[in-house]
Amino acid sequence: MNTVFQQDMEKICSADFIAWERLKDKTILVTGATGLIGSSVVNALLYANSRRSLHLTVLALVRDPGKAAARFAAYQQDPCLRLVVGTVENLPAIDGPVDYILHGASQTASKAFIQQPVETIITAVQGTLNLLQLARSKQSQGMVYLSSMEAYGHPAKGHKVTESDAGALSSLDIRNSYPISKQQCEALCCAFASEYQVPVMIARLTQTFGPGVDYDDNRIFAYLGRCVLEKQDIVLKTKGETERDYLYTADAVTGLLTILLKGSPGTAYNLADEETYCSIAEMAEMLAREAGIRVQYDLQDHSANGYLSTLYMDLDTSRLKSLGWSVLYPGGLSEIYRRMILCMTKK
Repeated sequence: MNTVFQQDMEKICSADFIAWERLKDKTILVTGATGLIGSSVVNALLYANSRRSLHLTVLALVRDPGKAAARFAAYQQDPCLRLVVGTVENLPAIDGPVDYILHGASQTASKAFIQQPVETIITAVQGTLNLLQLARSKQSQGMVYLSSMEAYGHPAKGHKVTESDAGALSSLDIRNSYPISKQQCEALCCAFASEYQVPVMIARLTQTFGPGVDYDDNRIFAYLGRCVLEKQDIVLKTKGETERDYLYTADAVTGLLTILLKGSPGTAYNLADEETYCSIAEMAEMLAREAGIRVQYDLQDHSANGYLSTLYMDLDTSRLKSLGWSVLYPGGLSEIYRRMILCMTKK
């Protein structure tokens, strides 16, 4: 475990706004467990389990056991971690109690939203229905569905987005297979909370990154990190006008656990670091200045890759903060990138 990751685990474990005592002797199912957020949650739970003597069990639902072994190398011999091999679409039988569920399994590759829209929708809707039915049958004490800021559609520039805002999305735009399926899953969560009293909450996350990002990840934050490490000029293929908040992985973990243990059923919570709000171009220019490199523009049409059109997504996190949550590292984007880059290893 490297120093940055160790520091993050300590910070998470020491967060006094998380109701850790509620996890004692409990079983927590995490779907999407080998993804960036899912693996961060699993590692944090197992770390806290050891440091706080929680005697919990983590069930990690994974498609690829090999990838899971690499993600959780430090806990391969830990009896508190159980790998469940399967998919959310065809959920395997799970014996014993499932006290809490963090449902993060989802298609995340923008290109797949265009090229595999049917699978994108099925994974989201059928997978979430399966998890909600599991939570109901197991009488789970809490469940969090990881939704997305994209559920808000395209808010106006300068608008502060609260959870009461409704997103207008065209069902005829194939790229919307992702955000509309997120909306449908949110509706399922609210329906199960209302009709069957399943204690499920919704987390609407902004773009999240930090330690654990693969070196060759094709998302913009990883590309910028590689440019800094390799001292290569940043080349943007758009004007970089999209503006949004970002979130550090450790803050995503503490936010999700706060919602899981303190949230109100059928309620949505924005999850972002409001201090990071900026455009992609501004973010690139900031990193370039600090690294002594330049930003160049090679404008191209990337609509076929599923990239969003210009977006303005300034999330209001007051509702989550009312539960006691706050960011662990208040240094903004510069600190998030510094910590991520320290952990990025070229393969």
